Amino acid sequence: MSPTLSVLANSTVIETIGTPWLWGGTIAVVLALLVLDFALTRRPHEVSMREAIGWTVFYIALPVAFGFFIWANNGSTPAVEFFTGYLLEKSLSVDNLFIFMLLLSAFAVPKVLAQRVLLFGIAGALVLRGIFIALGAAALANLDWAFLLFGVILLITAVKLLADAAGGHEQEVDISSMKSVRLMRRFWPITDDYRGTKLTVREAGKRALTPLALVVAAVMATDLVFAVDSVPAVYGVTGDPFLVFATNAFALLGLRALYFVLHAALSRLVHLAYGLAVILAFIGVKLVLHWAHGIWSGVPQIPTATSLVVIVVVLATVTFTSLRATRGQEQSDDVDAPTA
Repeated sequence: MSPTLSVLANSTVIETIGTPWLWGGTIAVVLALLVLDFALTRRPHEVSMREAIGWTVFYIALPVAFGFFIWANNGSTPAVEFFTGYLLEKSLSVDNLFIFMLLLSAFAVPKVLAQRVLLFGIAGALVLRGIFIALGAAALANLDWAFLLFGVILLITAVKLLADAAGGHEQEVDISSMKSVRLMRRFWPITDDYRGTKLTVREAGKRALTPLALVVAAVMATDLVFAVDSVPAVYGVTGDPFLVFATNAFALLGLRALYFVLHAALSRLVHLAYGLAVILAFIGVKLVLHWAHGIWSGVPQIPTATSLVVIVVVLATVTFTSLRATRGQEQSDDVDAPTA
């Protein structure tokens, strides 16, 4: 069994299984998979359902195998934390797909370029998550009230999600109001059409951006917002920075293929926001209780295994109720579908 490392900072110990070899090997695998994805999407093509399902199965099998590897080398506790964190991050990433779908539609991204845009977004998200994870680890090591802060952030997010869902507010994307897009349009000329996978081209002796560069910037800007909620949420499951990074990385890597698998079903997950609000509120309460336990040992804490059960039950429930509530929509789609 590999030894558990401890990082000491200001008398606060952060337990981690992340040895230098494990960190190096995991980052190497993530980078290799990113390079492979960029190579596969170098030639634009429309993704078939068979291709999307194949890659989705691969990107689900990979973290499952990684989780059992952790179990074999470090025991059941970090393995359960990894599986719980991965499931949490995966469920949050499905909600992110709604925004990606709206962005691709708003920018009129050609279907053959959709997976390229998603891949740029995933690469940017990995960098941003890495920064937020490091900041989160530093906060937990140096600030006694960091768990309370993370818990409050998640509770506020949960209330906002619940209020938006209950009020019937649909997610919308206003390109003209996005600061990242306005900034780029202010300093660079923009071509009228897409130029394959190129982000920039030279026209009339000047460097110009393509619409692809705008949508990539918009996706990365939304990634920044997602990271604010996502990283504190997974820190509510495990305080190990390595496991936090691993759960985020594996959840993000399969996002490109998952988008094409779930694209048709996304509009039917009408109760997903309610489920995510419940999950984030639950993790927020768990973080607050953990902070309070450090002040008074009589305050109970929520075990990771309980968190896993709650996440699974909530996701299963909202998926069932969503599909049940939209049965008429499915039948309508079948009736409207053209016959061969």
